[in-house]
Amino acid sequence: MAGLNVSLSFFLATIALCQAARRVSKALLPKGAYVSFALEAAGAAQLGACCLEMRMLAELGPWAGGFGPDLLLTLLFLLFLAHGATFDGASANPTVSLQELLLAEASLPGTLLKLAAQELGMQAACALTRLYWAWELSDLHVLQNLMAEHCSSALRTTVPHGALVEGACAFVFHLTLLRLRNSLPVYRVTAVALLVTVIAYTAGPLTSAFFNPALAASVTFHCSGHTLLEYAQVYWLGPLTGMVLAVLLYHGHLPRLFQRNLLYSQKNKYRTPKGKPASGPEGTQTPKEGCRGQEPGQRRVGQQPLGS
Repeated sequence: MAGLNVSLSFFLATIALCQAARRVSKALLPKGAYVSFALEAAGAAQLGACCLEMRMLAELGPWAGGFGPDLLLTLLFLLFLAHGATFDGASANPTVSLQELLLAEASLPGTLLKLAAQELGMQAACALTRLYWAWELSDLHVLQNLMAEHCSSALRTTVPHGALVEGACAFVFHLTLLRLRNSLPVYRVTAVALLVTVIAYTAGPLTSAFFNPALAASVTFHCSGHTLLEYAQVYWLGPLTGMVLAVLLYHGHLPRLFQRNLLYSQKNKYRTPKGKPASGPEGTQTPKEGCRGQEPGQRRVGQQPLGS
């Protein structure tokens, strides 16, 4: 259990350092720079470092530390609860930023800045985590350093199947985000953490269930076993396709590209009642009759001829 205690300390230290960076950035930077860059960079660094340590525990823990899947899934759930509570609105996920762009909720320059911050945060997380592993504070880290040069690929199925799995994970994830976006933060954070845990349990043995292009690129793209193009098809094209399908299914169109609803018909909010016109008092003329012209040579009933 000494290795687990070291990992728990690493998780707490990472969250505390990233939280301190967020507070300092919020105090020193303008609001636009804080939201579009500093917030995403700190969130990506926190997510990347914690996921790298979790992947090490998942690969080495069962046979070197005696960790069961129930412990690992519980730890993953608690980590995403902490991420949701501390991210301050950041996504640390390129597909979420592109979703905001498709929904016309973010501008193109702001989205590009977020993508750059996410990549920078992930690269910083990889560098700092490998430096932390080099200290070899536990036996698991010693084994990790020995295996670092020959890392195993996270893709353990065929490329088409992997792209389908990552696309399905992203589809369910983004559809849940769209459904819960107006709910209370405590419910949204708990639901997302539970969903990520279920997805990791279901799809983890096949693709590690990243559904995050920046995270997948920093964790597994350098590992042997597949080419860069194959990795891109699974971990970039798959999640992007799942995100677009989720937005299209939820809204019926892509607001940034199409204003017309492509899936759902637009019904009139106010419906005109259908029924027979009410008859007026006896001896009065209906509007239809009043608007009708009298035919030449025809006189009304009870009307005396001219000249009589």
